[in-house]
Amino acid sequence: MAPIREMLADSGITEQQWRILRVLSEFGPQDGTLLSERTSLLPSSQTRIVQSMLERGYVTRTADNNDRRRQTVAITPAGQTIIDNHLDEAKVIAARFQEILGKDDLERLLEILAKLDEL
Repeated sequence: MAPIREMLADSGITEQQWRILRVLSEFGPQDGTLLSERTSLLPSSQTRIVQSMLERGYVTRTADNNDRRRQTVAITPAGQTIIDNHLDEAKVIAARFQEILGKDDLERLLEILAKLDEL
C-alpha cells in the first residue's frame, strides 16, 4: 500500500519485511510456520525474506533443540529500532484507514482477509 511504502521509503525495508518485524515485535520469537500465518506470507517467500533480514541484522534465526528442522525467528535490537522509529507514523496510517472505512468496515475487511489467508 502506498502509505506504508512511503513511510518505509527511507528505511530501506519492504512492506513484507515491515510485517515480519511488526509481528515479531508484537508477539515475540516464533517458528517460521506461525510467522508465515501471522504475516500472511507464503512460507517460501517468508523464508527468503527472513534470510535477507538475517544478513542485515534485523532478525535472528535459531534451530529448535528438539527438532533441528524447526527454526525460531526473533527480532534484534536493530529490527526493533526500525519499528520504534516508524510506530507513530504507522499508527496514524492505521487511524486514517479506520477513518476512511469506519470501524465496522475495517473490522469486516480484516475478517475477510483472514478468511482468504486460510485458503
